Amino acid sequence: MSWEAWFTLGVVALCFGLLARNRTPPDITMAGGLTLLLVSGVLTPAQALAGFANEGMVTVGVLYVVVTGFRETGGIAWIVQRVLGQPRSTRHAQLRLMVPAAVISAFLNNTPVVAMFIPAVKDWAKRYRLSVSSLMIPLSYAAIIGGTCTLIGTSTNLVVNGLLISETDLGGMAMFDIARIGVPALVVTLVYVVVASKWLLPQRQPVISQFSNAREYTVQMSVAAHSPLIGESITQAGLRHLPGLYLIEIERKGRVIPAVSPDERLEKDDRLLFAGIVESIVDLQKIRGLEPATDQVMKIDSPREERRLIEAVVSNTCPLVGKSVREGRFRDVYNAAIVGVARNGHRLKEKIGDIVLRAGDTLLLVTRPSFVDQQHNSRDFFLVSLLEDTDPMRHDKALTATLILLGMVLVAASGLLSMLQAAMLAAGLMIITHCTQGRIARRAVDWQVLVVIGASFGIGNALQTTGAAQVIAEALIGITGDAPHYTLAAVFAVTALFTAVATNNVAAVVMFPIALATAKALEISFMPFAATIMVAASASFATPIGYQTNLMVYGVGGYRFNDYMRIGIPLTLLIGLVTVLIAPLWWPF
Repeated sequence: MSWEAWFTLGVVALCFGLLARNRTPPDITMAGGLTLLLVSGVLTPAQALAGFANEGMVTVGVLYVVVTGFRETGGIAWIVQRVLGQPRSTRHAQLRLMVPAAVISAFLNNTPVVAMFIPAVKDWAKRYRLSVSSLMIPLSYAAIIGGTCTLIGTSTNLVVNGLLISETDLGGMAMFDIARIGVPALVVTLVYVVVASKWLLPQRQPVISQFSNAREYTVQMSVAAHSPLIGESITQAGLRHLPGLYLIEIERKGRVIPAVSPDERLEKDDRLLFAGIVESIVDLQKIRGLEPATDQVMKIDSPREERRLIEAVVSNTCPLVGKSVREGRFRDVYNAAIVGVARNGHRLKEKIGDIVLRAGDTLLLVTRPSFVDQQHNSRDFFLVSLLEDTDPMRHDKALTATLILLGMVLVAASGLLSMLQAAMLAAGLMIITHCTQGRIARRAVDWQVLVVIGASFGIGNALQTTGAAQVIAEALIGITGDAPHYTLAAVFAVTALFTAVATNNVAAVVMFPIALATAKALEISFMPFAATIMVAASASFATPIGYQTNLMVYGVGGYRFNDYMRIGIPLTLLIGLVTVLIAPLWWPF
């Protein structure tokens, strides 16, 4: 091999070592490796930066905006409540998550599927106090293996099928041909993850569950006149399992219902009294069909989409101390409406307007963001802070966002537009129709993930252009001799290895001509090799950098590099065994 090939392998080994030690962020590690290849002359600037113009990488970034529009209109909350439901245990939660994710990924590109599920799973985990780290890798694995069940499930299948048509006279595969291996591999993956994850996945609990003495607010909400929650039980409405939140009582037509049963049905104009921590109060404000019990919110002098939740601590010099909220005309004075009050652990049962303010009370306010700047140095409040992620839900845009999302999927699936074109059009429509705001859309993009994906493509280019990938592949396959099953196993192993260190499409493109030449030399059918490359190039479970959905859940799940290796290497071996055994049965040598 040339010095460029040896240098590339050294850089790949260095990146792997740093990622495994978990001492530096993955984006810094991968960008550093790419920089070494660039300054050494192994890669030209065009080759090094090609990954950042790659259609797949850009598509991931644009999909963050699309999903933000769906989330801001309440679509994510619907998935949590209606699709994922209430799990009985972590294993049950994994099964409820993986099955729909895999089924959807069989017919859609798995990247948007994971992008859509990530915020839903985060909310779901928080609500039922599940470990996010026990769910995110299973989500990625289900999407990956679901994509191997149809020809359109992943771009890798389409790439290999295109090579099969152009480079051989065997013709292409039909839509569900690869499902002969994909479906058994899916079953194996589901069983393996549900059984083994208890020992092989970390159980890192959400931060919210670690504090039992957090500041507790008292908040009153009412059931809107046309609320979809009317007639639903407390449990069905999703009001029972918000962590750190307790439904104290319901006031209905002048009578009070204490110790509310989970089966109690909600009625129009019910007034619900909650006590809970601020994170859950924020979630409560986003539930469609619930609104603050005070009408002062609607009288705030600012557009609804600009209103935010702000915490403010009342000082002893505030002129409203000793007066009720109504008597002190709080909204007129500050152009802000109080929706919750926290008072040293006491639960206040009075209506918001009847609460007499005291020094030290912490108020949860709905107002404009400029309130923070205006009151920061005011003597009326000790502390004023803006709560993040408290933009009001645009429930009236829910249908619009859903139609945009479905339209993106259908247009991309039909081939009228590429996935990138469909995603960019959908992202633009989400902003134009006000399903989300430009400010929120910019903040939604996970730039760390995009940097890692772009740098990974560059490093993959180096493996391919220097010839390092082909030399290693030919050497490993040469070890197997002329035994077809052993050769097929070697093809799977090398393809999976290249997928782990580079990308799935690079691995497939590099391995295709090598496997084709091997099949011709052995004078056996190439079809089982083509099917094996399809599965192996997608079966990237052992590292976070091998497949973009693994990267997407890497930071969200709080994972370390070796978390993937611990659970992913045995799964890769199992999928390899399934593939090598089944492929020759359907496509004989």
